[in-house]
Amino acid sequence: MEKKIAVVRGDGIGPEIVGEALKVLSAIEKKYHHTFTLDEVLAGGAAIDATGECLPQKSIDQLLASDSVLLGAVGGPKYDSQPPENRPEKALLRIRSLLGLFANIRPAVLFEQLADASPLKPEIVQEGIDFVVVRELTGGIYFGEHKTEGDVATDIMSYSEEEIRRIAKVAFDTAMVRRKKVTCVDKANVLDTSKLWRKVVTELAKEYPEVSLDFMYVDNAAMQLCKKPSQFDVILTENMFGDILSDEASMLTGTIGTIGSSSMGSSSVGMYEPIHGSAPDIAGQDLANPLGTILSVAMMLRYSFHLEQEAKDIENAVNEVLNAGYRTADMMSEGMKKVGCKEMGDLVVSFIS
Repeated sequence: MEKKIAVVRGDGIGPEIVGEALKVLSAIEKKYHHTFTLDEVLAGGAAIDATGECLPQKSIDQLLASDSVLLGAVGGPKYDSQPPENRPEKALLRIRSLLGLFANIRPAVLFEQLADASPLKPEIVQEGIDFVVVRELTGGIYFGEHKTEGDVATDIMSYSEEEIRRIAKVAFDTAMVRRKKVTCVDKANVLDTSKLWRKVVTELAKEYPEVSLDFMYVDNAAMQLCKKPSQFDVILTENMFGDILSDEASMLTGTIGTIGSSSMGSSSVGMYEPIHGSAPDIAGQDLANPLGTILSVAMMLRYSFHLEQEAKDIENAVNEVLNAGYRTADMMSEGMKKVGCKEMGDLVVSFIS
């Protein structure tokens, strides 16, 4: 297989963690005789430093010509003085829009080896944590009209039936290859948009008779994630609710350093990135955890390139490294072997080759 991958190393620890993920991708490339062409793309703070723009036209052209995008992390206090339209984070919104990426898929999986790091009670953890948050990315209040007139500020949330249907289809399709359960999270006792979500999702569910569907108010969902996360398989929700709940879900696993994510559209092109930020305070010190980025590569191989065995190889290698007791600083506990970012990448490669 031949694929062209746009590589956005980004800011802070981004270049370090992406470097380790590319080591792993190279190992897969050699093992299975694929050809992955890497195209280095500037975006975020690095692009501001080099060109003055968070997403210059050259980068846009490169992104549009790629089969997938691998992103490290963008942003940092250094760029706080930038105007809102040129902040590093704005580059991410533009990339999502350019590539038509309307679905964010974020898994929340607790590795058994890291169970002690979860903030939840052991009796809750032992029931297991393995679910996916499917979040709508390009609609809702984040993309509505924002205005301030005098002492009154207004933010508009709107959704069309088509926007809801296409993200709901992603959730149901995801559930079909998992445990066949979708929980749609909303606030239908207050919001008209949520009532429309319920109508559209209920209609679509008829096309998936094998999948069970239930609805849950967002405040209850936030509580249930802490009380009994094992009840969830696929959580489907709108943009802002998904933003909040996916961050809550990530902390249940004990560390955000091991979690990847994908942003998808109607084509196979996706953007893959770890869920954590650029962590400029530890940049360049070989302290970052690259596993979230490495597992994002596994997601890219599975969802964009349909290379299931290659994805499993990476996931199994990560599991073996954790079984062997190796930990970066954010995962460290008594009796484990502490390693840096580079060594962690090398260890994952060693279990693939």
